[in-house]
Amino acid sequence: QVQLVESGGSLVQPGGTLRLSCAASGLTLDDYTIGWFRQAPGKEREGVSCISTGDGRIYYKDFLASRFTISRDNAENTIYLQMNNLKPEDTGVYYCAAARESPTRRTALAGLVVSEYEYWGQGTQVTVSS
Repeated sequence: QVQLVESGGSLVQPGGTLRLSCAASGLTLDDYTIGWFRQAPGKEREGVSCISTGDGRIYYKDFLASRFTISRDNAENTIYLQMNNLKPEDTGVYYCAAARESPTRRTALAGLVVSEYEYWGQGTQVTVSS
């Protein structure tokens, strides 16, 4: 079975940094796009970034691209999200999600459409507060 396990979330002060990890198992990374999403209290889940693990193509939400960086370690089957200069509005539960790649799904996956991702981790809490 496919399993995604997030880690690295914690309480951090504004301006601080965190590095989230998503350990993937039960899948061949080259066949999947892996995305990071987040959900603040009372708000809908929104996309953060994704990486097409087959070809390494990366996509970000525009307003996060200058502060967040997604990367992968194929040997460890792990995807990372480096978050710099964190702001209080970054607070939320961060989820790792996976979707099997295909040409017909590429646009939706790159656009971080929540409903297109079929496998989800349980999330890790990020709290940015002074």
